[in-house]
Amino acid sequence: MAAVVVVAVVLGVVLGRGGSSSGIPTGTPTVGQLDVNSLPGSAQAAALFKGIPQSGLTLGSPTAPVQMLMFIDLQCPRCQEYELTALPTIVKKYVRTGKVQILLKPWAFIGPDSVRGQDATLAASLQNKAFNFADVLYLNQGVENTGWLTDRMLAQIAASVPGLHVPQLFAQRSSSSVNQLQKDVDAEATADKVDGTPTILVGKRGTQPQDVAHNSGLVPTLQQTVTAISAALGQ
Repeated sequence: MAAVVVVAVVLGVVLGRGGSSSGIPTGTPTVGQLDVNSLPGSAQAAALFKGIPQSGLTLGSPTAPVQMLMFIDLQCPRCQEYELTALPTIVKKYVRTGKVQILLKPWAFIGPDSVRGQDATLAASLQNKAFNFADVLYLNQGVENTGWLTDRMLAQIAASVPGLHVPQLFAQRSSSSVNQLQKDVDAEATADKVDGTPTILVGKRGTQPQDVAHNSGLVPTLQQTVTAISAALGQ
């Protein structure tokens, strides 16, 4: 809750001068940079992913022996829990060392903010910044279905990701490329029988990944994920 209050103050002071015709609030940096206007946790997110290959919706080496699929909803509090408590360890221990490649699957099923979060994250993926964008969003997530993910909030999240071109993200979030990515994620969710988020699937490259929570409907734990990764690595 404290982070949300801080965000509200930052938005009120920094972005309170109105918006542009493109929907980007006046005064928002055109390229993300770490400065006094960045949202809480932006430096933490930048450090987590720094130096790791990121292409579209994938993070990690394209030759990693294990793949991990993450189906998430950007306004899902359970996804936030997994992102902030489990993902950092997985990234540091397995992705950064070339053992696991993560495939991000931004889904939208809770409400309008889910769609807005999905659009923006997919647009960020076109600049190879999806994981950074999603992490900053989760670090500053509001209460679901309250309309918290406004253009102002999206702009501040984007501006808190180093190197992310904010006008480009806004221009591409309704593009045919993003629309196709949405369809692809929906199709994959159906094919993998995903019915909630977060759903984490892990498997050896070239095999059918399995739900680490064993379709229990519960939030996957770090231990369940590590166990699945170890099994896929043959450890």
